[in-house]
Amino acid sequence: MARIVIALGGNALGNTPEEQQRKVDEACPALVGLISQGHEIIVSHGNGPQVGMINLAFDLAARDNDKIAEMPLQECTAMSQGYIGYHLQKGIFRELRVRNMPWQVATVVTQVVVDPNDPAFEAPTKPIGAFYDDETAKKMMLEDKSLKMKEDSGRGWRRLVPSPAPVDIVEKKSILNLLDNEYIVIAGGGGGIPVVKDENGFFHGVSAVVDKDFASAKLAEVIGADYLFILTAVDRVCTNYGTPEQKELVSISSGEAEKYLQEGHFAEGSMKPKVEAAINFVRSGWGKRAVIASLEKAPQAMRNESGTLITL
Repeated sequence: MARIVIALGGNALGNTPEEQQRKVDEACPALVGLISQGHEIIVSHGNGPQVGMINLAFDLAARDNDKIAEMPLQECTAMSQGYIGYHLQKGIFRELRVRNMPWQVATVVTQVVVDPNDPAFEAPTKPIGAFYDDETAKKMMLEDKSLKMKEDSGRGWRRLVPSPAPVDIVEKKSILNLLDNEYIVIAGGGGGIPVVKDENGFFHGVSAVVDKDFASAKLAEVIGADYLFILTAVDRVCTNYGTPEQKELVSISSGEAEKYLQEGHFAEGSMKPKVEAAINFVRSGWGKRAVIASLEKAPQAMRNESGTLITL
């Protein structure tokens, strides 16, 4: 039996509650398929579109109604963890019972410790929320000088926020306790709620978004996972993606993966952070393995029939 952290992308989820529940229900057979092979799983997920929508909704509502407060980004992340976790809990529980499997499911609102001196706080890079056209984005930045936005992969402009590196997981002992009692755990949603520790050892939220893949790698490291599964829209990682020289990678070492990164084969905000997170995890301990695969073929990837395996 292996302990597996599964990272689901936020864009694999929906833009409305109905769409998201449908997409979650479609994903659950693959997730539960790993449990049926005898493995423990912890599910983490992105929230880029969802946290941005929550944050924007409060900002717009607060402008029109003085009884509605603006909502800090860390609270918005906590809200997204709750409602995405709720949908995942329902979908996974239903799939478990269809298969007559006795496991339970629980979502842990997860805080991720970051370094208050991380240079990321001085240079926001993480796109979140809705897409805007060029004219609208420039108008928004003129009206709010603190707002930083950037064009994102030809899809439009998005807000940029700091993305510090994860240092530790506050709720790691709670997660391990649930795993020991036959729970499937949903944790680290949206990269976790970024917090810093004060001189008294208490945690305080900060306005930032931790990258989901890096947070999932840190979660996998601190709970002693054997595998990190990063599930995305493609079956395998490729070099020269989208060109006649495109080549699928079936199994590579962390050194080979690092070489491909340096050669610029993987796009920012797309495959690059996934490969970087995989490298971080496999180098965190002997025998650690990372797999980047499509959601639909996660069980096949565990049997080495799909996906890209990254080892030390």
